[in-house]
Amino acid sequence: MSKKARKTGAQTAPRATPKAASRASAKTATKGPANALNGTTAERIATALEAIAGHLSAAAPAATSPESFGAADAFVWHPDGRLSPVPRVSRVELGLLKGIDRMRDILIENTERFADGLPANNALLWGARGMGKSSLVKAAHASINIERKPADRLKLIEIHREDIESLPGLMDLLRSSDFRFIVFCDDLSFDGNDASYKSLKAVLEGGIEGRPDNVILYATSNRRHLLAREMIENERSTAINPGEAVEEKVSLSDRFGLWLGFHRCSQDEYLAMVRGYCGHFGIKIGDEELEREALEWSTTRGSRSGRVAWQFTQELAGRLGVRLAGK
Repeated sequence: MSKKARKTGAQTAPRATPKAASRASAKTATKGPANALNGTTAERIATALEAIAGHLSAAAPAATSPESFGAADAFVWHPDGRLSPVPRVSRVELGLLKGIDRMRDILIENTERFADGLPANNALLWGARGMGKSSLVKAAHASINIERKPADRLKLIEIHREDIESLPGLMDLLRSSDFRFIVFCDDLSFDGNDASYKSLKAVLEGGIEGRPDNVILYATSNRRHLLAREMIENERSTAINPGEAVEEKVSLSDRFGLWLGFHRCSQDEYLAMVRGYCGHFGIKIGDEELEREALEWSTTRGSRSGRVAWQFTQELAGRLGVRLAGK
């Protein structure tokens, strides 16, 4: 074969096989319809997503308006802007709270002044566990409302500890209402690097808007300064200026004008709590036997408190077949 012939053969493109040609032809033929199909699918997906979003929006609970506060005397705050009414508050009657007479009288007086439109202080109830701190707040709210007209009744709003950062939003909602509110946070405390206490400080005192005149804050805690002891000690040991660092940490509790300390009860106070519960619910048992069993119960629990007294009462009532219908 000549050199010219070899050169011409090298420049000629290889012939496609029938199978490859068929695939190329099919790909070219379907390119246009596939694009049209993809466009139709995208439109259907967009329409379906819009319909789902519309259903979700319709199903989502509406934010609470100031006009809806007449529906109940107690609510639970949700950070999405809702206040869920509580038809029946879990509470203990004020007369059943024993061993905390002084704290009870102070809180009742402060709450009455606030309900009457007079100046009153935010209150921090701190101290021993199970001694009726949260029970006193709920009982005080109920006792204030007993003889008040519906338009003058206090509203109790519970905010959970983890939702404290949404407190400014709650204040904005309550500010425009004609009712007066106790905002209640149970077991309020802060740990680690939790900085949400700074937003609470601004709401209590120090912010530009300040606390609304129709709102008062009651909080319970096992800690007087709401912060763990190791947090305060760590600030003292590592800060350049220990005094300033500690002051910044403990200043939160200073924003509560009323501090009520709850301490462990004596044996006589514990037995008075047990007898008060048994008398209220009609539990029939000899006094000597009641005292012996109540003391044995507190010994096995390792403490004496109102909570332990109530737990013993439930045990005793269940064993004797008595229903605690009055709770």
